[in-house]
Amino acid sequence: MSSNGVPRTLKFLRTLNGGMTQEQLAQRLSVSTSLIAKFETARQIPLPDTAEQIDDVFGSGTLVQETAADARNAVPPDWFQPWPEYEAQAEMLRGYESTYVPGLLQTEAYARAVLAVGLHPPEVAEQRLAHRLARQATVFDRKTPPVTSFIVDEAALRRGDPAMMKEQLLHLVDMSRRDRVLLHVVPVDAGLYIGQLGNFALATLPDGTTVAYAENPVDGRTYEEPAKVAAFVNAWEAIRSVALPRDASRDLIARMAEEL
Repeated sequence: MSSNGVPRTLKFLRTLNGGMTQEQLAQRLSVSTSLIAKFETARQIPLPDTAEQIDDVFGSGTLVQETAADARNAVPPDWFQPWPEYEAQAEMLRGYESTYVPGLLQTEAYARAVLAVGLHPPEVAEQRLAHRLARQATVFDRKTPPVTSFIVDEAALRRGDPAMMKEQLLHLVDMSRRDRVLLHVVPVDAGLYIGQLGNFALATLPDGTTVAYAENPVDGRTYEEPAKVAAFVNAWEAIRSVALPRDASRDLIARMAEEL
């Protein structure tokens, strides 16, 4: 269930105000109608100043501001919620990361450090850490885990506190020895490649369809449109072509751990 109460709140307030339309609300706020539609379909959460303007329009005190703040601090965030559901169903998962170790392969210490970088309040960071570890269990502790294939840029494996990274790298070595876990590293000498445009993940479901997920520093999005998913798949294949084979990747990670 969505944790974002903004859509329900906005629709309720519009109804109370004589059935104000999305277009009329957009005009009052001097924003696009499409932005209001995004608020009401949980695709975007109003920023604090916009939420305050909406409260002013409806005379609703701080209702929208508080609802938007709750949605923004939700665990997991509303914009992320569709992805773990796909992840839990998937028969195959693929992920590419140029900046961090993939979330499903992070140790608790590494995940905590990554979440701290996001400047979350401590209680929110701990909640999101618990959610991330639960996702790992959902994927890897199944009776028949999905085939998982991860590609990570070597630079991401060389960034972090040495003691923490040694534990993380050894964990990657152990995980890569599992039969259904494929881990590949893009070496630093690979040069420029398409993966540097952004991180993403792919989930192939039991019916054969594939969905994609990508995020930025603000939020993320799950993609279901075939044409967009196909673009992500093509990017995956291009990245895979510059990554090291599985065994060579494991050897590289092991050497990096020894260096620490």
